[in-house]
Order: sequence, then C-alpha cells, then structure tokens
Amino acid sequence: MTTRNTLAQRRTAAGMVQEELARRVGVSRQTIIALEQGRYEPRLSLAFRLAAVFGCTIEDLFSPPD
Repeated sequence: MTTRNTLAQRRTAAGMVQEELARRVGVSRQTIIALEQGRYEPRLSLAFRLAAVFGCTIEDLFSPPD
C-alpha cells in the first residue's frame, strides 16, 4: 500500500511544473514524479519542505493508505 497525496493537484493549482517544484525543494524531477504517483514516500525533511512550498501541513499533503 502507498501513501496518498495531493501533490499533483496542489502543484497544478499553483501553476508550477514538476521541474520547478523539484528545484524549490532540492530534489530531481524524477523524485517529484515518483512522489506524485505514490511510488515513493518522502523523508520527513522533504515532506516539511514540500508543505512549506504550498503553505500547508504535511497532513494536508499526505494521508495514509485506506
């Protein structure tokens, strides 16, 4: 089971491409792709950086699988 997330929706709503988000949080575009597809669960430090970019909490971005 994978963690669900709202990264793609929030990124798109913010008018950001994957490359820009990756640059802002210090990872590769491939990492952003894997996160958005639920194939990768971020370390806590990355989750905090992602939340900061979107001005929300980690819980707003990620939720446990059903």
